[in-house]
Amino acid sequence: MRSSADPPPKSAVSHGVGLAGLAGLGVWTLVARHYGMNGPNAGIAAVVACGLPMVLWSLIVDKVHRRASTGIDWNGPARPVRDVLDISLVKIAGLWATWLGIAIFYCIARWYWRGDYRFSMDLFAAAAPWLVGASIPYVIWLDRRLVEPKDASYAFGQWVIGGAAGAADMGQVANHARAWAVKGFFLAFMVSIVPGNFASVVEWRIEDALAHPVALAGFLIAVMFMIDVCMATVGYMLTLKPLDSHIRTANPYLEGWLAALICYPPFVLMGGGGPLDYHAGGAEWDVWTQGRTALQWLLGGWLVLLTAIYAWATVAFGIRFSNLTHRGILTHGPYRWSRHPAYLSKNLFWWFSSLPFLTVSHSLTDMVRNCAMLGLTNAVYYWRAKTEEKHLSADPDYRVYSDWMERNGAVPRFFAWVTGRKRVAGPVVQPAE
Repeated sequence: MRSSADPPPKSAVSHGVGLAGLAGLGVWTLVARHYGMNGPNAGIAAVVACGLPMVLWSLIVDKVHRRASTGIDWNGPARPVRDVLDISLVKIAGLWATWLGIAIFYCIARWYWRGDYRFSMDLFAAAAPWLVGASIPYVIWLDRRLVEPKDASYAFGQWVIGGAAGAADMGQVANHARAWAVKGFFLAFMVSIVPGNFASVVEWRIEDALAHPVALAGFLIAVMFMIDVCMATVGYMLTLKPLDSHIRTANPYLEGWLAALICYPPFVLMGGGGPLDYHAGGAEWDVWTQGRTALQWLLGGWLVLLTAIYAWATVAFGIRFSNLTHRGILTHGPYRWSRHPAYLSKNLFWWFSSLPFLTVSHSLTDMVRNCAMLGLTNAVYYWRAKTEEKHLSADPDYRVYSDWMERNGAVPRFFAWVTGRKRVAGPVVQPAE
């Protein structure tokens, strides 16, 4: 048991944010099921239904806009527009150049115009004029309140304009570029899979889901994935300073990007036919449990639990989820038990759902290969975890959390028990806010 003298560090996100999002998503899902709304627009509406309650909770209950970490001063009078206009124009130029660069990348990368990605492109094209127009008053409004308006966006604008704008801080330019590369790459992917995941829940008939344990497990797993996808999509959309959900830094390490990108299309290595595909001659868990009802309940329940932990890890982020970024340190929910609950549950899920040591081909070669490839997939996620820790360790708040986790986390405690290593006890010193 954890000692009351060693409480976890304060989390950057409250429990209420994610719960508010779950409530909104749940209500919309029930409405969509009732009226049979399972199209792409209904899926995007689910993201809105999920995100809006989280924004309201963050502003009204948690009052995140008042935090010093936003860099915004609400107490004094706003600067006159004339005092910030030059700065704002440089930032707007940089922002528009950023969007133009992302749009060119979308045009060049052919996969964005096939399959589910086409929906993302159509949605972005429809939203672009509105975003361009809204960016002008938004940037000027925000600059009037920012303590230091010459941030990474300004540095990037300087670099784009050049000449009279002065020498840009190239470190800030790089951070701006990395942050928007994350958002541009992953938001397109998340938006592309929202409709399918939402439809997979809306289209289920309850009588079919309750027919047998395999079907029930499939339905509940679909629900968990829908929650994860909608929550994560909100996170990529709402990288805003007034919500304290802006990107502080994007991972500056090449190995971090490599480890992440090979887990996502079009670079994914674990997909069907990929170098790390672990399904050769194999079958999913429902095949191996046919006719064994008790085993179906047991294994299906375990898979649902693992998926629930995976979804919970995303819910805990509230409006701050995204890969390869630092947007505040989480210490609540499943992050009180593990630094990487999503990776841990996901990789366990793959072992128990695919059962790679069993093959319908009865081939020892397939069995060995599947186990080895899944082991290498696990290693990729371990690599991802370590590159993320390396990035976040630049923040003293994360180092405090990491030290606390070494003393209290379930996984470190387990390995300490296995190895007989004594854990260092001691209270956490809370970092100054």
